Amino acid sequence: MRLFTAIDLPADMLEKLGAFLARVRPLAKLRWTELENLHITTKFIGEWPEARLADMKTALHGVKQTEPIRISVRGVGWFPDLRRPHVFWAGVEGGEPLAHLAQATEKAVAALGVPVETRSYSPHLTLARVKYVVPFEDLIKSAGDPSFGTFQVSCFFLYLSANGKYSKLAEFPLNS
Repeated sequence: MRLFTAIDLPADMLEKLGAFLARVRPLAKLRWTELENLHITTKFIGEWPEARLADMKTALHGVKQTEPIRISVRGVGWFPDLRRPHVFWAGVEGGEPLAHLAQATEKAVAALGVPVETRSYSPHLTLARVKYVVPFEDLIKSAGDPSFGTFQVSCFFLYLSANGKYSKLAEFPLNS
């Protein structure tokens, strides 16, 4: 089983993102993320044995949050940069509370033997992946600096990733 933890986006934000993607999709031949697959990953777990799924859920139930998480989604950019683009993303701002959730999740699953991420946490929404280098000028001009809104996080989810589809396996409420 290929697993990750993530925060879902509210419906009104998905509508704004959908309108933005409908406007920019025709401007570049990229591998665009389906709207229903947009999420904010807090921890990529990777392959996990199905026989130990209950252990994973128990560990994640122990992740608590003492302060509210308020997330804003705004701006777009490229990883690693525009000269060597691999990912077209929308920015996610959640400050220290979101970073704390990612660290707490990392710690909880590390206790089960999941490798610790060596890169610093960089929350974002993957809007598209670059398969082949194509002209991006029209996309860059049209994208601008969009703002998709702000929302309060009340829970996170454990997801299964299989064949490009994501399925929720469990929900974990956050105590504020």
